Formats: sequence, C-alpha cells, structure tokens
Amino acid sequence: MDGRTAISDNVEALKRILAGIFVMAGLARLSSPLAGEDGSARRGKAEPPAEPGEGGGRRFTLPRHLRLAILRLLRPAESAARRLIIAAARGLVVAPSPARQTAPKSVDPSPFLRRFGIAVVLSQEDIALMRTNAPHPDVRAKGVPKRITLPLFDPPRRLRRQSSRTVPPHAAPRILSPGLAEPHVLPSPPSPDDAVDATRIGLRIAALAAALDSLPAQARRFARWKARSSRIAPGRSRRVSPLRPGRPPGGRLSRFDPAALRRRNIRDVDEVLAHAHALALHALQYPDTS
Repeated sequence: MDGRTAISDNVEALKRILAGIFVMAGLARLSSPLAGEDGSARRGKAEPPAEPGEGGGRRFTLPRHLRLAILRLLRPAESAARRLIIAAARGLVVAPSPARQTAPKSVDPSPFLRRFGIAVVLSQEDIALMRTNAPHPDVRAKGVPKRITLPLFDPPRRLRRQSSRTVPPHAAPRILSPGLAEPHVLPSPPSPDDAVDATRIGLRIAALAAALDSLPAQARRFARWKARSSRIAPGRSRRVSPLRPGRPPGGRLSRFDPAALRRRNIRDVDEVLAHAHALALHALQYPDTS
C-alpha cells in the first residue's frame, strides 16, 4: 500500500472515531461553550468559556465517568494524529521562518523614583518614544482567546514518585477521645456522576478536529520545526525526536502486525495508532523520498 493512501485511510478512521467522541461529549447535539449557534462544534476556533462572573458565561462540564471514557479515546487519537502529521511531512522541505525580533521595552522610572522624593521631568522626545514602544491596547486586553493547535510532541513520561501509600480522606481512620472530641463526619467518596470541568477536554477535541481537517498545513508546521531544529547550535539543548520511546501514549499495541489475532481489549483506535506509529517511525528513519 502506498504511504499516502495509508495516511488517508488512517485519517478517515480517526475522523470516524472523533465523531464518536463528539457524540459522547454532547458537542454534536447540545448547546455548549464549544458549539456554534447551529449546535455544531467550532473546529479549530474553540474559545474557553467565561468564568462565573465574567459575562455570565458557564463552564463546560461532563460527568466524571464520561470524562474518563472520553480521555481513554482522546489520548490515543491525539497520538495517532501526531504520527500521521510526521508521516505526511516525509520528504517535505520548507524554508525556516526568520527569527523574531522584539523591540526593547521602555520602562518609565517615574513611579520608582518618586517614592524616594526625586522629581522626574520627561522631555517630549522621551514621552513620544515611550508611546511608540508601548504595546497595543488590543494586545494587553485580557480574555483574548489564543489559537488552539495540536501539540507536535509526545508529552514526557511521568516519573513515579517513590513515596509512601496515601489514604484518601474518605477512608482515613477516625481517632476519637471519649468525652474530649466529637465524631467527625468524613466526606463522601467522589461519585462517578459528579459534574467535573471539561473545558480542557473540549479544547483538545477542537484542536484534534482542526488538525485532521488541515493535515497538509500541519505537515508543513512540522517541517518548519525540523528546519529550525537543524539550525540550533550543537552545544544547546534541543529535542531530538518528537516521539517518546516505548509504546505510544494511550495505545495498547506496541507494534503494528496486521496478521496477528485481535485481542479482546484492543480497540479500533489502538490499531490506527499502531499503524500510524509505524508510518511515523519509517518517516523519521528515512526522511528523504527522492
């Protein structure tokens, strides 16, 4: 099978999995902070909902058990999309973006010097220079949503802390002194139906949908990162590979084997992730297609 055909087939499979995630989260039929006026999710343009008291907005919440179920599908889907981007960027050469040059910031020393009783007199040239270097009011405005994009790198592996076993508050023993202390009512354990904040989950779903809809643009984005990474001096620290060693994050298969029998706990997203991981490793090992 051709590499482009394999990438296209896996993208279509991820879109079907993402459609199921949309339905699970209620973004396809409910009016949520991530949905438009017609009830459909705004891909790539998700804005974080306002906090209570900021415009009367409400937060996007999900039951605890449903949020965990979505995460079990969202993590491997993000890993598969990341690997398909790497595979699509194979043989793609782009010019690195020029380094950003920031203007020096001018600091007004007047408030600091006036604390010590020093009079400060600024000339018209100094005032004009300070106004020129001052940031635009739109840039300083709070609450401006940033662009949501899918990360190109795997999250680092979490290190397990070697600590003693902890006991949750609802299971801690109650030590009482008869006649000196009243029995303390322990908090109830968390319920699977408790509503938890899922704003971050909604933003990640929107970023994944936008990445699958614009895979060539994401591939050029990865190619620009490779071009910038090659320009870094050898002595400076830099990330060598966008993929972390070992099994892909969220996946249940360590390698892609189409002839192997499918185990009972293997899902469709695990097979897509294993195939995408094989394509990404091949693209990183043989980057030139000429």
